[in-house]
Parts: sequence; C-alpha cells; structure tokens
Amino acid sequence: MSHVVCPGSFDPPTRGHEDVFARAAALFDTVTVLVIVNPEKTGLFRPDERVEMLRAITAGLPNVLVDTATGLLVDYCATHEVTGIVKGVRGVVDLDYETQMAHMNRHLTGIETIFLPADPQVSFLSSTLVRQIATHGGDVSTLVHPHVADRLATRTAR
Repeated sequence: MSHVVCPGSFDPPTRGHEDVFARAAALFDTVTVLVIVNPEKTGLFRPDERVEMLRAITAGLPNVLVDTATGLLVDYCATHEVTGIVKGVRGVVDLDYETQMAHMNRHLTGIETIFLPADPQVSFLSSTLVRQIATHGGDVSTLVHPHVADRLATRTAR
C-alpha cells in the first residue's frame, strides 16, 4: 500500500496546492497533506486553521488525510509509515530547492521524493502572493477554494 505525504506550510492553501493533492490522490493509495509547523514563524493563519481549510478543500478526495507536524519531515514519515514525499514544483527555482531537500531526505532515511510539475494554469500561484493580494484588498477568488477565500476575506478585512 502506497502512502505519501504532501508537506508544506499552506498559509493559505491555493488552487496550485489543490491540483497537487488531487493528482497525488489519483496516483497513490493514501495521501497525507501535512502542515509543517515552524514555531519560529508567525503565519497569517494558525496551524489548526490551515488544517481546517485543507480538510474542507480535500473533502471530495476520500484517500486524502490532513495532519500537522513539527520537527523533521523524515521523522514524521518513519513514524507514520509514509513511503514517499510528493512535492509540486512551479519552475527551476522550486526544483533547485526541492531537489536539495529530496537529496537530504534520501540521505537521512532513504525516502524518495516525487516531483509533480505544476499545471501551467496555476504555476504562477504561491501562498505569499495570495496573502499579499488579499491583504491589500485584491480579489483572490480564482486563486483559492471558496472556503479559503472566505477565510482570507474575514482575516484581512480592514
């Protein structure tokens, strides 16, 4: 049984993330969308809020779970019998960074990373850009799930 993890901060989750989750769900038996918590960073949304949004947007994918973790991703993978890591990559900058991470994770534990190239229709999306647009009152309705758009509107209301 294949069990992969899609890790990230997801602050907030975007249509690009949704695309990766759906594609991974079609390829693997179980997909865990994992909110990696960095206690040194303050996000727009608390980890529990990100989990709630992710559960709402993955509700139609029965083999997708949502969880949180602190610490090393490879430790989570070992503890939860994860057989691979799935990462979406938007371009060469993502690929360069994610390749370094993939090599380190493989070096540490032997776990493999699978890269899914971003769908061109969402390849320009990032959580940072979505946060910036929403914070300045811009329309993000096509960039995120409606549930996330509602949460962003409430959080960034002036």
